Amino acid sequence: MKLRLSLLAAAGLALAASLGAQTTTTGLKKIAISDVRPIGALVESVTRAGRKNSLDRVVQSMDSQLMDRVQNTRKFEVIARSDMSSILKEADFSGGAFQVSGVDYLLVTTLGDFQDYAETREFAALGKSASWRVIRLAVVGKIYDGTTGKLIESANIPVELREQTENGANSTKNGDLSDSLLQEATFKAADLVAARVADVIYPARIVSKIDRKVTISRGEGSGVEVGQRWVVFALGEEMIDPDTGASLGREELKVGQVRITRVNPKTSQAEIIDDDGIDKGALLRLPVGAGH
Repeated sequence: MKLRLSLLAAAGLALAASLGAQTTTTGLKKIAISDVRPIGALVESVTRAGRKNSLDRVVQSMDSQLMDRVQNTRKFEVIARSDMSSILKEADFSGGAFQVSGVDYLLVTTLGDFQDYAETREFAALGKSASWRVIRLAVVGKIYDGTTGKLIESANIPVELREQTENGANSTKNGDLSDSLLQEATFKAADLVAARVADVIYPARIVSKIDRKVTISRGEGSGVEVGQRWVVFALGEEMIDPDTGASLGREELKVGQVRITRVNPKTSQAEIIDDDGIDKGALLRLPVGAGH
């Protein structure tokens, strides 16, 4: 009886260890996300304008949303902020190479511009005017290789949203932003940064093709939306810089276009619009200006 219990206990411990290994070994690349930082000149200008509280709210919102959006791409294991102090070493984020212990990638995001103003247009022929509230953000996202410290990608991402107001009224309270337009702007910025990270490290690919239907390796939270048209590229030969001998990546040849019809948690389906050689493994790019 004791032997049987011992065997059952051992089996239980083995099962628990196996399950623990399955839940901790995800196979995903680890990415650390630094706090969003406004540039010094921006802090000075908004402070002089008496809008420092508004800027702080933008930064705090971006911080939380960026973590959430990158996690929702389902492409990375995002390092918790509580562990950041032990992971990030002292480094100059302005452009020098550095190493980050324990992660594959580091995302450094800075806020370069923040504007909130009213815009009014006069329609003389009608004897009327219309006013809008405009919010502009300029976010710079830099992706570093955590093992080499080298900069992989730097992207400047502008966001502009506008909302018509009544009688020129601005939706503020005691000088601070208090409406949903600001939140929408920060959500949009976080979406675009997260999608860019996924695009750079894990470009969307076709994982299967059946007749005029394809499945792509992007799902919910990765910037894919029903109705979008993505351009499909086949990979050609690797290109080498004749001066340095460094790889310039592989040539991309346009072979068609697809339209998204369904978005699932991890994948999406699309119908083929143009097909000049679309096949499994081909890359997909969302055209510039199409949005996410």
